[in-house]
Amino acid sequence: MELAVIWVPADIEPSEHAITRCLDHLRRHDYRLNGIMRASWERVEQKMIDGEVDVVVIADLGHLPPDRSPRIEVAAPVSSADEVRPVSGTQLG
Repeated sequence: MELAVIWVPADIEPSEHAITRCLDHLRRHDYRLNGIMRASWERVEQKMIDGEVDVVVIADLGHLPPDRSPRIEVAAPVSSADEVRPVSGTQLG
């Protein structure tokens, strides 16, 4: 059973809806709850780096800081609203 922490940023108020959504996710995936964090993303990230948690559950992708690093990004199909930009340092751009 993987150990999970729920992270709800401190500026998300009220937090009950986000916490309930995350708890439902934990139950569906049979994760063991390590706690609910309202700390900075950097503190949550450190728990992952230190191996204290296996999974961080968030209620909304928009809660994550957009400039976090490291991060994982999904290469989604380009829509007409998206701008195709060259990738510097590659043959692709």
